[in-house]
Amino acid sequence: MNKYKKLGLGLLFDALGLVSFIIPGVGEFSDIVWAPVSAWLMTKLYLGKPGKVAGVISLVEEALPGFDVIPTFTLMWLYTYVFSSDKPVEEI
Repeated sequence: MNKYKKLGLGLLFDALGLVSFIIPGVGEFSDIVWAPVSAWLMTKLYLGKPGKVAGVISLVEEALPGFDVIPTFTLMWLYTYVFSSDKPVEEI
């Protein structure tokens, strides 16, 4: 997948994670569903060990109340394509 498509999807997924702030109280319940989904999406977008680590971080970040403001998908994209010296693992 193109790295800019991953960035767009990451921004979309980070925005979906913020939806829980729209409806106070009920929104935190949505994190119970969104946390494992975001972890799974992270492991599918970023393969290998970095993707698995980011999936666990995403799961914890979305499950904890108040941490939804952290843009986990965007930070992982920055780590993968800007800061990391390793070539990202791409699906064939």
